[in-house]
Amino acid sequence: MKKFLALMLTLAMALSLAACGGDKGGETTPPADGGQQSQPADTGSDAEPAATGDESYNISVILKTTASEYWGYVVAGANAYQKDHPNVTVNVKGATSETAYDEQLNMIETDMNNADIDGYVIAPLQADMVTTIIAGQTKPIVAVDTDIDAPEVLSFVGTGNEAAGKLGGEAAAKLAKERGWEEIKCIEICGVQGDSTNEARKAGYKAGIEAAGGIFLEDETQYANAEANQAVACMEAIMQNHPEGIAVICANNDDMAMAAARTAAGNPAYENTVFLGFDGIQSACNSILAGEETMSVCQEGYNMGYESVASVVRALQGETLDEFVDAGASIVDPDTAQARLEQLQGYLA
Repeated sequence: MKKFLALMLTLAMALSLAACGGDKGGETTPPADGGQQSQPADTGSDAEPAATGDESYNISVILKTTASEYWGYVVAGANAYQKDHPNVTVNVKGATSETAYDEQLNMIETDMNNADIDGYVIAPLQADMVTTIIAGQTKPIVAVDTDIDAPEVLSFVGTGNEAAGKLGGEAAAKLAKERGWEEIKCIEICGVQGDSTNEARKAGYKAGIEAAGGIFLEDETQYANAEANQAVACMEAIMQNHPEGIAVICANNDDMAMAAARTAAGNPAYENTVFLGFDGIQSACNSILAGEETMSVCQEGYNMGYESVASVVRALQGETLDEFVDAGASIVDPDTAQARLEQLQGYLA
């Protein structure tokens, strides 16, 4: 009898050990309540985490608009993530313009109530209004291009706009001096008044111009709602108020900078004016190569689109995200415009 009991005990222990090792290398079943599952320890790989196994995610990407070249790069980057990760579905949409506030808010509200969506990327037109709509949302949210001050937002992927603006302001002031301007005065043609991205760029331009010994005429700021046709009227007003010319005209985006440069073409007082834009898009590169817009602060819209979707997926997989991912900035001028142009063309190929 004792031998029989010993045999049975040995057999039970063997079965127990086999059961403990049976899940090694197998798939993990997601929690039934939809919560985040724990992740394996870091293996030391530098590869970007992606959807694996049978996981599938549906990501909503809601942008300020899709009706401009810059936002086209953000769209391309987001769609590229889906191409690289077939089990991630990316649905990109945007308002018809950067002043179509209600249209975007309706998009956000609709998707927040869509049970089929697993996570969100949002570039807000009105960040304060978006804060109200997303309140209480437990699915991952990542802000892109413009931050959203809300606890529901896990990360902001974008440009350090103030630092980038300062970089551009300093470069523009330096070039203006080289072009013979003794008094470096700058007027900005802004985007949408009150928009946080717009205000950050404005603060950066001001800091850069002043750091280089120039004067930023803040009281003469013109607002063009980020639209080229309105920038034309702004530039006409500037030329009327300053027939003597202004050393630097900076703008919140390239479309407005190009419109301002075209409007001033033929005016001798503005022949050596530095027209500074922001975005570094293809049309800006062509304009710079043609001697119209002078330079642009480049931001990486394609990378923003890709990384923002990747961040949502990482959050869904249980990772803790960095609060801010800076996509970086650089200056494109006549010496670098051709190389930048070819890079951008490759993104949309």
